[in-house]
Amino acid sequence: MANGAGSERGTLAVTGDPAADELVLDDPFSLLLAMMLDQQIPMEWAFKGPARLAERLGDRYSVTAIAAMEPDELEAAFKEKPAIHRFPGSMARRCGELARHVVEHYDADAGAVWADVRSGKALFDRLRALPGYGDEKAKIFVAILAKRFGVAPRGWKAVAGPFADRHPRSVADIDGPEALAEVRMWKKNQKAAGKTKQD
Repeated sequence: MANGAGSERGTLAVTGDPAADELVLDDPFSLLLAMMLDQQIPMEWAFKGPARLAERLGDRYSVTAIAAMEPDELEAAFKEKPAIHRFPGSMARRCGELARHVVEHYDADAGAVWADVRSGKALFDRLRALPGYGDEKAKIFVAILAKRFGVAPRGWKAVAGPFADRHPRSVADIDGPEALAEVRMWKKNQKAAGKTKQD
C-alpha cells in the first residue's frame, strides 16, 4: 500500500496547512487520531492535532512511544498552548488508549485496522472497537477510507449510511476549501434545524 491508508493517494484536505494534511494522509495512526479528536471542536483544529502533537513529541511521535508514555507526560503535551483540544486531559487519555489498542491488537500498525478487511461490516466493527470511536465516528471513518483513500470493501455504503452519499456532510467529503465550506454550511444548517425542533 503506497501511503498507509490505501492503494490510492488520499485527497483529504481539511486543515489549510499542507504539512498537517500530509501527516494525516501518509500516517494511518495520525488519521485515526485526527478523527478521534473531531468532536466539539472545528474539523480543521481536530485534523491539525496530530501535527501539533508530533511537533511537541518529536521522535517520540509514534504508536509505540505514545502507548508507553506516562499519562501525565502525554497530557502535558496536549495542554501546551495552544491546546490540542478543548478537553485536552480526556483526549490525551484517549490518545494513549488508542495507541495501546493499536499496539496490542494490530502489532503497532494502525493501517492494519483496514488493510486486509473484506467487508464493510468487518471494517465498521474494527473501527467501533477503537477507543474514542462511537457509531457515527466509525461510519464517517468508513466513508473517509472509501471516498478519500480508495479502501472500499464490499458493503461499505450500507454501514456508512448517510455518509456514503455524495452530499457534502462530513470530513469524508473534504478534498479542498470549497468542499470544506460546503460541509461547514451543512453542519450549521443541521445545528439550526436541531435547535428549531427543540424549541
